[in-house]
Amino acid sequence: MVNLVISDLHVDVETESGPKQILKGVNLTINSGEVHAIMGPNGSGKSTMAYAIAGHPKYTITSGSVTLNGIDLTHLKVDERARAGLFLAMQYPVEVPGVSVTNFLRTAKTALDGQAPKVRTWVKEVNAALEGMQLDSSFSARSVNEGFSGGEKKRHEIAQLELLKPKFAILDETDSGLDIDALRVVAEGVNRFTSGGDTGVLLITHYSRILRYIEPDFVHVFVDGRIAAEGGKELADELEAEGYDKYVQAARASV
Repeated sequence: MVNLVISDLHVDVETESGPKQILKGVNLTINSGEVHAIMGPNGSGKSTMAYAIAGHPKYTITSGSVTLNGIDLTHLKVDERARAGLFLAMQYPVEVPGVSVTNFLRTAKTALDGQAPKVRTWVKEVNAALEGMQLDSSFSARSVNEGFSGGEKKRHEIAQLELLKPKFAILDETDSGLDIDALRVVAEGVNRFTSGGDTGVLLITHYSRILRYIEPDFVHVFVDGRIAAEGGKELADELEAEGYDKYVQAARASV
């Protein structure tokens, strides 16, 4: 079994006035075959955790560790973390003008595997992944995320997920900005990724609506840089009905 282990993780973010502590000791283990949902109010540290794990230079791990299948990711470069089997779908995917989707995907696949995929089979795989995300084959000729709608950006991220086949995926608010139809398409793509039982997913979201389509094994409530509560799908339903206030108040009372 492969796992992603987050141990006593403390993270600072660089601000104009200097480093600011955001994560204050996060412990979480995700095993292959599991989907973990992270929910919490704005500013609670959800995205900070995602970017710190992925190696964003703005975020500094001050103590604790992140290991993937026994490999310590903490001091690895971003590309080394990806080669170790980590994938991040960003909340706001960046535009890459002048680089086509086809070239981007092939370059990424080559970097991960150490050799370029065979052109004939790769084209078929790309077209199948795009079709699965309801993207026309002509989409592959467009520059990455340039002029894409919000739904196209998120569907392209999940197409990457299916093609690159990482061991673990962190999905940072993949549901934001999606209408109902696009949400279903994205969720179906994630479910295809997890269907083999040998991959893990950390799904960050504000709302439970995506969890109607992607069944979580565990739900964690993030408040003030820590996990404040844990449970199953029923916890997401509770949060949808009652909000985060009682967890926020409890966190304030404990300070």
